Amino acid sequence: MDIKPILSALSRHRTATALIVLEIALACAVLCNAFFLIGTRLNLMHIDSGVDESALATVALNGCDGCKAADVNGRVLSALRAIPGVRAVGSVNTVPFGPRAGYAGIDLDREGKHFGAVVHFYLFDAGAIQTLGLHPEQGTDFTTSDYQPIDTYFPKDARVWITRSLAQHLWPGENPLGKEFWLSNYHYRVAGVLAHFAVTDPGRSEEGLRGAEWSIIVPVVGDAQSGSYVLRADPHDLAGVARAARQAMTRAVPEAVLEQEQSHTLAELRRTYFQSDRAMAGLLIAVIMAMLLVTALGIVGLASFWVQQRTKQIGIRRALGATRGDILRYFQTENFLLASAGIVLGMVAAYAINQVLMRHFELPRLPWTYLPVGAVLLWTLGQLAVLGPALRAAAIPPVVATRSA
Repeated sequence: MDIKPILSALSRHRTATALIVLEIALACAVLCNAFFLIGTRLNLMHIDSGVDESALATVALNGCDGCKAADVNGRVLSALRAIPGVRAVGSVNTVPFGPRAGYAGIDLDREGKHFGAVVHFYLFDAGAIQTLGLHPEQGTDFTTSDYQPIDTYFPKDARVWITRSLAQHLWPGENPLGKEFWLSNYHYRVAGVLAHFAVTDPGRSEEGLRGAEWSIIVPVVGDAQSGSYVLRADPHDLAGVARAARQAMTRAVPEAVLEQEQSHTLAELRRTYFQSDRAMAGLLIAVIMAMLLVTALGIVGLASFWVQQRTKQIGIRRALGATRGDILRYFQTENFLLASAGIVLGMVAAYAINQVLMRHFELPRLPWTYLPVGAVLLWTLGQLAVLGPALRAAAIPPVVATRSA
């Protein structure tokens, strides 16, 4: 079809044409970034924590001033192990989706001139390592001598495990085993690499989405810390075991306060942690639906207006031999041209919006694959929206030209 008549007709309605193009451009920019944000959130919500969440629960105490870690651990661990169904227990500083407890920046040299990353340190005793079922995909398991006492915050010198994600960031393309890093005067060596182990707050830490698995596992002796524990049970019994564990903790250490918000199964901690992300995804879906509806209504309204304005012209074309299919294709082609112009502008705007999101919310760059998805969706929407008015235009009989003469 010759598009010159279409362009000529559009040039006589510059304001309406510009408005619908800008509306489609705005829809394209918003849709591409909204789809990207939804995809990012969904991927984050399905992050591999690195442990079997269906079989794990945590219990935590607070407010036991003056209590000795060895005494508290002795009472708590004995009480937890006595619960029917408990398979293993251990002491931890925190767990994935639990409270922030060990973020710090590390350097790759003793002098502190080569900054590595802000990472999360997990402090686990031997019981916790067993309970969580952790084994490195590279390197070796911890030996008895690897479990160290804590000096203020962390062990002074220790062999540790890191995640594959962190290893690739710190030493891309290199074997991380045996590599060293420092936290001020604290010195660590990589003894193993875990396939996955999420930080406590994936996607919301200082390093954003890219640091969702930048975790370090530090082995500590059993009496190095107290107050937070992890236990393993059969998934079918876990809910009941977790309730019994909270009651047992209260009886074992009556001078302390049970941390209700932190004493849950890991599945519950995950669900609570990602509650805002689910709400955000739902809100973005609502925004997408609203944008599509407004855009479709705009296209329908403009096409209906133009059909009404061109009734005589359409009748003349029908009298000169134009078929209904020709009229239908005319309006569909016109809409395709408008949508294409809007989509081109929208793609530029989409990247501009993404730059703002990258700068202020630490989101990654918008992948180009989202652009054709948005384009196809808007092209399809435009063709469907214009179909009704186009069919009405195609049904105008040639006699209309005579009556309007």
